Amino acid sequence: MKDIKQASSLLTMAYKDFTALKHMLDEEDFAEEIFGFHIQQAIEKSLKAWLALKGILYPKIHNINLLLQLLKQNGAHIDSFTELIEYNSFAVQFRYEEFDLTDAPIDRRESIRQVGELLKHVRQLLDITQGG
Repeated sequence: MKDIKQASSLLTMAYKDFTALKHMLDEEDFAEEIFGFHIQQAIEKSLKAWLALKGILYPKIHNINLLLQLLKQNGAHIDSFTELIEYNSFAVQFRYEEFDLTDAPIDRRESIRQVGELLKHVRQLLDITQGG
């Protein structure tokens, strides 16, 4: 059974992380791992909202890849969002470890664009489900 209320609540929380991201463009003020954590959170909550809209029970995990695979197994078209898997390590690993600056820094504007596309997609699904 579709859980519109849960989906709406999760999407609202995802937008809060997304709003925070848009204010974290300054790399000197906001560390990569903090920015990455909010990316991961916005993605995770959006994917869980999508699952709730499809009436799919989702496990209490923070794994973007597994959430995407669960959507795919249930007929969702996820191809345009698979690149978001790269933010998986910010769920736990970089929350407690310093980001390795030898890695390429996050392209913050591109990340915000990608997350915005996911949010837009899930918002459209929610609007359709609510009949709007």
